[in-house]
Amino acid sequence: MARRKKPVRYHLPVVIEQDEDGVFIVSIPTLRGCRSYGRTLDEAMKNLAEAAALCLEDERPSPLAGFVGVRDLEIVA
Repeated sequence: MARRKKPVRYHLPVVIEQDEDGVFIVSIPTLRGCRSYGRTLDEAMKNLAEAAALCLEDERPSPLAGFVGVRDLEIVA
């Protein structure tokens, strides 16, 4: 009988944006290309969880790719 692998639990940072139409765009910066969207934040996060599961099949977050944070930069042009 084959042994089942114990599931790995990940805590991943999520960047949340909202476009001019009110759509939430969500991404995981520590997984290349892992992003999704939704009309509500709950829908966007559910969609991102599905996308992250697929991304994790091909890639693991690098321990060296730490997410630091998000800052606001004001520029007057």
